Amino acid sequence: MEHRRILIVEDQQDIADLLTLHLTDMGAVITHCTNGNEGMSLALSKTWDLLILDIQLPGASGLDICRRVRKEQAYTPLLLLTSRSSELDRVLGLDLGADDYITKPFSVMELIARIKAIFRRASAMEKTEHQTSRLIKIGPLIIDEGQRQVTLGTRHIDLTAREFDLLKYFALHPGRVFSRSELLDQVWGYGHDGYEHTVNSHINRLRAKIETDSNNPKYIVTLWGVGYKLDTTELSA
Repeated sequence: MEHRRILIVEDQQDIADLLTLHLTDMGAVITHCTNGNEGMSLALSKTWDLLILDIQLPGASGLDICRRVRKEQAYTPLLLLTSRSSELDRVLGLDLGADDYITKPFSVMELIARIKAIFRRASAMEKTEHQTSRLIKIGPLIIDEGQRQVTLGTRHIDLTAREFDLLKYFALHPGRVFSRSELLDQVWGYGHDGYEHTVNSHINRLRAKIETDSNNPKYIVTLWGVGYKLDTTELSA
């Protein structure tokens, strides 16, 4: 975690102080603010290795910041802090592209473990991007791992980071059926048990972007009671 630049947007000073103390001890460089509007400005104006966002903030919410960052920036790791009672907020955060969440009150050891896991995934992504691009080709579908770009025929498909990872995972296992819990484990990582419905949201958004008729999907298909798969029949036709 040495020299990692982390922005903490948290209006509870005791929590912010606790995070700052432990992360600074591990070598991170911390910036802290207590207002969502200021947090939004900082998140969008600088390059960060990690954003830690409380959901409930004065001004813009953590979800607002998450939404803007995912819309306007290249991928930045993002961790949400939520209360135990805000299940809907946690689901929305995952749907908006947050890498992980942790509920208050939380164990510092668990928080550090989750942050390290996020950094491991980010480092693996950076390593891939600096290597020679590997192309995954299934008929007209081309996934460029290094550039994190997707084309279908002549169309460039604009995907969020999580949508890209989900489609790539399907493409690496064409024809294989995955349950929602398996996709959560493999694409989202640990800690998301019980949030299988966020998979549905991402599947629906993927279909809206790649299918000719998202109500009658031909590529990412549902096997009722089992899960989802990438059907290569149409792609290979």
